[in-house]
Amino acid sequence: MFKRAVSTTIIFSIFSLLFLMLHPLIAAADDKAPRFRLPGTTGVVDLADFRGKVVYVDFWASWCLPCRKSFPWMNMVQARYKEKGFEVIAITLDESPEDATAFLRKYPAAFTIAFDRKGKVAEAYGLKVMPTSYLIDKNGHIVETIEGFNKTQKFKLETAIEELLAK
Repeated sequence: MFKRAVSTTIIFSIFSLLFLMLHPLIAAADDKAPRFRLPGTTGVVDLADFRGKVVYVDFWASWCLPCRKSFPWMNMVQARYKEKGFEVIAITLDESPEDATAFLRKYPAAFTIAFDRKGKVAEAYGLKVMPTSYLIDKNGHIVETIEGFNKTQKFKLETAIEELLAK
């Protein structure tokens, strides 16, 4: 009886240890990007319409200084990888459409722009700082969260984009 109890305890301990070790991997694999439908500059932007593509979702605002630097880079990666199945969706949190429009006149976007004036989508994504971006794989899973924007991130992001496109 004692031997059986020890064996059961050992087996339970091993399974518990394996679960704890693999739990972050399981959670990461199930990290679906929250779906959204937002008004955009060219109509409704629905994340579901981008299924099967690698998507870079970027939250920005007209008052955000690093956002000014990210737009030229997003234009460049959109042009470089679009034909391979890559899309940039930049979601503004500006409450005033005029502020967003003025920003876009200074920093034109050759990618999809959407409006989240009430911040509901940003809240669903757990946004904490501006800008924040999410790299989403072809199956709709968030594989990378990028807070802020600086030139040191560019190479890492482009490498991650290329790897996801190759899958």
